[in-house]
Amino acid sequence: MNYKVLTLLACGLFSYSVMGQNQPTTQTETLKKEMDPAVYLDSIKKTFVNHASSASIEKRWLNELMNQDLFNDLEAELADANFDDEDIRLDELPTELLKERLKRLNEKTPFNVEYNETLEKVIKSFLKKRKRSFERLIGLSEYYFPMFEEQLAKQNVPLEVKYLSIVESALNPTAKSRVGATGLWQFMYPTGKQYNLEVTSYTDDRIDPLKSSEAAAKFLSDLYGMFGDWDLVLASYNAGPGNVSKAIRRSNGYTNYWNIRPNLPRETQNYLPAFYATMYIFEYAKEHGIASKKSPIKVVETDTIAVKKTMSFDQIASLLDVSKEEITFLNPTYKLGVIPYDSGKQNFLRLPIKKIGLMASNEAKMYAYVDYVASRKEQPNYNIVAESIVETASVNPRYHTIKKGESLGTIANKYGLSQTELKKLNNMKSSVIYPGKKLVVGKTAVAQASSKGSKSNFYTVQRGDSLSSISKKFAGVTVSILKSLNNMKDADAIRPGMKLRVN
Repeated sequence: MNYKVLTLLACGLFSYSVMGQNQPTTQTETLKKEMDPAVYLDSIKKTFVNHASSASIEKRWLNELMNQDLFNDLEAELADANFDDEDIRLDELPTELLKERLKRLNEKTPFNVEYNETLEKVIKSFLKKRKRSFERLIGLSEYYFPMFEEQLAKQNVPLEVKYLSIVESALNPTAKSRVGATGLWQFMYPTGKQYNLEVTSYTDDRIDPLKSSEAAAKFLSDLYGMFGDWDLVLASYNAGPGNVSKAIRRSNGYTNYWNIRPNLPRETQNYLPAFYATMYIFEYAKEHGIASKKSPIKVVETDTIAVKKTMSFDQIASLLDVSKEEITFLNPTYKLGVIPYDSGKQNFLRLPIKKIGLMASNEAKMYAYVDYVASRKEQPNYNIVAESIVETASVNPRYHTIKKGESLGTIANKYGLSQTELKKLNNMKSSVIYPGKKLVVGKTAVAQASSKGSKSNFYTVQRGDSLSSISKKFAGVTVSILKSLNNMKDADAIRPGMKLRVN
């Protein structure tokens, strides 16, 4: 007896174990569907190959980099300042020392770096008011200047032009001027379009450091082809070639920037001195005690990878343990914090090299997570509209013509209503009725919307149809079922065009 019990118990446990082993796939699928994305994220990351961490750009540092205030100040100063009338003294920089340093700069560049009083005032103004700003700009330049120099060299543009980006945008890739010029090189939309800088709902190539630098180098090269003088090139980059040509004509044909300067717009009058002042401060930063705020990352420490599915910065940050601030800094071209997938062209994600390697090793898992998050989003149910149309088209008031001798009570009983319900349907205040009048007693037939919202659940009544003939068209559907599905009473009629639920 005991052996039998033990045997049965052992068999039962074995059977239970086998049954449990036969259902893992179904259970896993069910759990996955119900799993919180954060749990699924952790489970994926635990399987990542070469899961390494690296230094991250902090939010505070990014806010400082992307601060629009410095750009706004520079823009306002270029537009409104009158440096010629300023009287700025700076003991640390005597005039003779400045002349000597400018002469040395002039020997190293194709630009005409020559001393004049206006340039001296601009340099001293910048040193007096903007020393801290230049600490930040020099730190930022460690990241951006290698990109700029590569593109400038390709177009045979002097490398010193890199300092122009500081005058243009204060090295803020998202800088936007009062007239709509955007990015590190401040391209207007038409000029950007001319140099293949696309602007879409998702992206703005004018903000992309590499693409905008390539466009700026080509634009500057084209302007040099017009004027053959780098001072005039920079002036035309700011004011436009037309305004520079007008200034030359108004200056009796002079072509030296300083000779035509009085006939240029005020902003352009300040533009070239600001460029030379920036060049001087960068070249002699140590002599003026300007310490660089080191950039936490250099462009050579980053790389790009093509994105094969639409991904948000939040998703990338969570998957790769990179701060969203760092992703934003490295990928400013994506305006909405989303890298779209476009089958017509490739969109790239820039990340620190270690994180690029991590992504390349685990792409399939990352995209699986993206798909999983997308699958949990509420999807549009286009049949909701169709269902409401079905209901509206199928509902019509049903009337009863009062006969002589009928009372409100007998009519109400006939249609399964209470007197109160009948009076409410007809907005009646009293129970007095008259033969020949019509009363609303309900609806003719109500084709109820399917809970699945599928059009195949409905049948459109044709001419000559009856409930009996319709029921024969659908297996397992009787007249009684039709009436029940559509809340129909025995006396309810059907008519062509009406939709009836059939399952």
